[in-house]
Amino acid sequence: MSIGHTLLGLLESGPRHGYDLKRAFDAHFGHDRPLHYGQVYSTMSRLLKNGLVEVDAVEPGAGPERKRYAITDAGVTDVAQWLARPEKPEPYLQSTLYTKVVLALLTDRNAAEMLDTQRAEHLRLMRGLTERKRGGDFADQLICDHALFHLEADLRWLELTAARLDRLAETVRA
Repeated sequence: MSIGHTLLGLLESGPRHGYDLKRAFDAHFGHDRPLHYGQVYSTMSRLLKNGLVEVDAVEPGAGPERKRYAITDAGVTDVAQWLARPEKPEPYLQSTLYTKVVLALLTDRNAAEMLDTQRAEHLRLMRGLTERKRGGDFADQLICDHALFHLEADLRWLELTAARLDRLAETVRA
């Protein structure tokens, strides 16, 4: 995820302080990984330097001055271009899971047991996401569906690999 583009997109609705940007980010995108304040301010500093945002107002506070950021025309153009550009599909050809299966086979470890353990972990995570989906709003349901579909694909791969483990072992040991 591009934090910079996401913050720019959030600024399109109007100027905001860094604190407000963090809260909006976390509410929409940070359920599992909230944004750190330091990341917000370092990103805003870079966007300011690149001319994509400007300081709309500076307000005195109990601590450091509070800057309110606004998106510039160049920032709006940059977000529009980013949104229009398709994301590169991830083929996962360098999967850590695949690497572990092959290494288990190469080192005469129990790859089937490893696959069973991984399957159990996937199912545990899927149960949690399904529960979150039941209680979530529509946006939360969509992001949970996205994660669940990826986990289902992983589960299919785990099942296929378990069924073909003997053949894979012959191939990697040859």
